[in-house]
Amino acid sequence: MIAFLFLPQSAAGRWFAAVALALCAALLHRPAMAQTRDADSPRQQTESPYFFVRGGAPGTDQLPLKATEVSVQVSGVIAEVRVVQHYRNEGSAAIEADYVFPGSTRAAVGGLQVRLGERLITAQIREKQQARIEYAAARQEGKTAALLEQHRPNVFQMRVANILPGDDVQVELRYTELLLPQDGRYAFVFPTVVGPRYAHAASQGGNTWAAQPTLRAGEPPASRFTLRMQLDAPLPLQGIRSRTHAIAVAQSQDQPRHASVRLADGAGAANDRDFVLEYGLAGEQLAAGLMLSEGQGPHAENFFLALVAPPQAVAATQIAPREYIFVVDISGSMHGFPLDTAKAMLQRLIGGLRPTDRFNVLLFSGSNRMLAPQPVPATQANITRALAALGQTMGAGGTELIPALRRVYAEPKAPDVARTIVVVTDGYVSVEQEAFALVRRNLNQANLFAFGIGSSVNRALLEGLARAGGGEPFIITDPVQAPEQAARFRRMVESPVLTNVQLQFEGLDVYDLEPAVQPDVLGERPVVVFGKWRGKPQGRMRVLGHTAAGPWQQAVEVLPAPPGQAAALPALWARHRIAQLADQEALEGGDAQRAAITRLGLDYALLTPYTSFIAIDQVVRNLAPADSQRVQQPQPLPQGVGESALGESATVIAGAEVPSTPEPETLGAVLLVLSVLAMLQRRARRSRNRSFTP
Repeated sequence: MIAFLFLPQSAAGRWFAAVALALCAALLHRPAMAQTRDADSPRQQTESPYFFVRGGAPGTDQLPLKATEVSVQVSGVIAEVRVVQHYRNEGSAAIEADYVFPGSTRAAVGGLQVRLGERLITAQIREKQQARIEYAAARQEGKTAALLEQHRPNVFQMRVANILPGDDVQVELRYTELLLPQDGRYAFVFPTVVGPRYAHAASQGGNTWAAQPTLRAGEPPASRFTLRMQLDAPLPLQGIRSRTHAIAVAQSQDQPRHASVRLADGAGAANDRDFVLEYGLAGEQLAAGLMLSEGQGPHAENFFLALVAPPQAVAATQIAPREYIFVVDISGSMHGFPLDTAKAMLQRLIGGLRPTDRFNVLLFSGSNRMLAPQPVPATQANITRALAALGQTMGAGGTELIPALRRVYAEPKAPDVARTIVVVTDGYVSVEQEAFALVRRNLNQANLFAFGIGSSVNRALLEGLARAGGGEPFIITDPVQAPEQAARFRRMVESPVLTNVQLQFEGLDVYDLEPAVQPDVLGERPVVVFGKWRGKPQGRMRVLGHTAAGPWQQAVEVLPAPPGQAAALPALWARHRIAQLADQEALEGGDAQRAAITRLGLDYALLTPYTSFIAIDQVVRNLAPADSQRVQQPQPLPQGVGESALGESATVIAGAEVPSTPEPETLGAVLLVLSVLAMLQRRARRSRNRSFTP
């Protein structure tokens, strides 16, 4: 805040004061003018998330989401998840609740139910626009209805219309996902908060969900969050832990393959960061497996899931020299823990390069810059200079990922050099599809690894970048994990690549494999194949390929499927097929795969970018639906993320918006104007003094 005690007596002084006040007011008011809008109109699509303070229309419950209950059943490598959201209207006016929430990037969302009193309404899958039409009609008719939409693979939106005063509405959604081991350990992730998404005005079109209300830093979530898990494994469980949350684990010695997990009591807010549970299996790890699911009925389909371990690593002397470009996000949302952790991790990554390797570093926020004109040898002197430059960076500005990636891919590269791009970011952008298409178009130039740093990173972006770039995502939720993930990255890139991968089925008639063509496989992660089969479950599957050490193969026997086993495989197969089509659509541009994705969503009752779940109570309950108030449930800021992540945001106070603190460039402009005016006034005073000198 800048205060002035400036009372000029002359006419010129009064003129200078008037000009100063007018310019200051205009500059300080600029953010507010840019965000002025009618109180009843929707927020513009190009607006960012905004801070929320309780207020608004009297009698309206601004925080209708009271609790989220999560229950998880893990059987082998498949997790079945049940999420119950409790909405209760404690105000005196009918409301429509709007809630943007995260989900697993691997989730196959296949069910939605709404419980209103004693009535249970089962949702139907519909084409997205048709579901919106039905929801709007039900809302206008005064019927309680729920609409579940997908905006990103990991961002969903729930809207519940006509919640009357005193209503307690329970919305239950179910999904399944596949758990794959990394370094012999399994991890289950449940995201709890959608981090603020930065979007350039030219690329945000249609992302109205991104303009969501956000609680101030340090303000805990208003809703209660609970999570319980049941683990059942084919081998004894060991090393059950969570680095993100305090947990209570119950496991008996006489049942080592079963364990119960819940959040520990009195540990504080739990839904401002991803929940991550890790565990291992005792004894020899399952090297390979083939799981079959047999459908019922004359036209039912049969599905299978194959997991095959990768080959062992070879000696480091057999690894060819590589070129690395580290693309580091230094935007405002990375300020603090994420950027500090990124620096520590990069010290290990860059410091661990071999003298025969070459590297460069690109720093990006609203703009970008390379630390060197071209990649340099990984000598100790070059490494020291790069780490010193990284140590001086501070998080600020926007997150212009696309220009940064374009610049990297435009860098000249020798045809015989293997280039690896390492992206380090929290992923708080909304240009996922554009980024995936860009990386996939340049796959012949380099492979890409993505490091996500933060308590609630955008996993859809990071996993999609790695998938498009033939690499692997690495998620770091606390500083302790930085050296572990850096070491894992080194082991992976130093492991042989399994190339020319082929699947051969002997005695089993298979079709519709996912993925249809097997990519090259890096070390320390299994080969995963979904597919369909017909006929009798017999024979064997062989996986063939080549490593730097020579030919490699592994065989798996086909065994009949026990009744009811792997009932989730149809949904998981469809989920993977949809992901492949979405990647192809991003590469082609437009919505060329809309029809195919929509058909899969409708056939397998799955939430997709083009299908939604709609549940409607046929009882007309609200006799004045036009008077219903729409309220948006605010998100907490992810743990470790500061308010600078929202940039020039607005604060909602009693239903109105006021500007937040001006950005540094605004204050700088104010000070510059004041300095010029003060200088002119001093000159005028000296001129007057000289004219009165005897």
